[in-house]
Amino acid sequence: MTRVPAALAVIFALGVLPAPLAVEAQPVGKVYRIGYLGNSLPSMPDGARFHEVFRQGLRERGWVEGGNLAIEWRFAEGKMDRLPGLAAELVRLKVDVIVTAVGAPAARAAKQATTTIPIVAIAVSDPVGQGLVASLARPGGNLTGLATLFPELAAKRLGLLKEILPRVSRVTVLLNTANPGNAIILKGVEAAAQTLAGTLQSRGVRGLDDLEAAFAKLSQQRPDALMILDDPLLYYHRASVVDLAAKNRLPTMHPFRESVEAGGLIAYSASIVDLHRRAPEYVDKILKGANPGELPFQQPTRFDLAINLKTARTLGLTIPPSLLSRADHVVE
Repeated sequence: MTRVPAALAVIFALGVLPAPLAVEAQPVGKVYRIGYLGNSLPSMPDGARFHEVFRQGLRERGWVEGGNLAIEWRFAEGKMDRLPGLAAELVRLKVDVIVTAVGAPAARAAKQATTTIPIVAIAVSDPVGQGLVASLARPGGNLTGLATLFPELAAKRLGLLKEILPRVSRVTVLLNTANPGNAIILKGVEAAAQTLAGTLQSRGVRGLDDLEAAFAKLSQQRPDALMILDDPLLYYHRASVVDLAAKNRLPTMHPFRESVEAGGLIAYSASIVDLHRRAPEYVDKILKGANPGELPFQQPTRFDLAINLKTARTLGLTIPPSLLSRADHVVE
């Protein structure tokens, strides 16, 4: 029988995992601090899902919240104007790493708040085009993370809409014009729409109060389908977007599966859950001394196709079996 050294026996008895080797070189008893700047509250189903896989990824690398790690949680709740203040608050707390989720607005707020604290950004669309990093391979500066490829997925989303609506020709894009990054994403959608024999229009909002007026205009224009751009405001208030679309009997293409779970018709995107699962890899490397500017911005490797059959039936639509068989998530 292999004997366990006395010191290790005490550790195992207490249920405490040894810290990673690089962390052991730090002062004994040091507790590292992560600032998490997010959108969805832990009380929301998606927030709980994201935060748990993030914690799990940290635990797998020896970082235990309440043990050798403390997490300062801050949430904008769909209000982008809160992000700069929350980011500044995390900087004042002198956290060791700031993790931002989801999207470019949180990453931008963190980058503007500090040039020295490392930042790991989750689910940023086109970080180079939005001026957050110099390149994907060598970001430079203090920010790195995981991208979503939203502009590149525009053609895929339009193609999925055409599978459900073969005669689709008029698509309206709903976007938050207060988010400067959406202008870049819209160009990607417009380029992809050139393959669609029809017209593409956009309808902008700047806040929750604009949604009803936007949908009143849509009810007059009667597009064949509505595509919602990836945005913290529209994502956080997805229930309102879905409700208004249902009242106007508009088929909707959403960026994330959570909107389909709320009643939207279809969504296709990089898996935000998977990106949260992978982000701790970079947090771990940075806490061990890695330079974020030298860590390549990672591309998504898993994608989610979600379909709501109940919504399809309400709209009188039949989902092709070939499309349904490819779905990762189906709401009955």
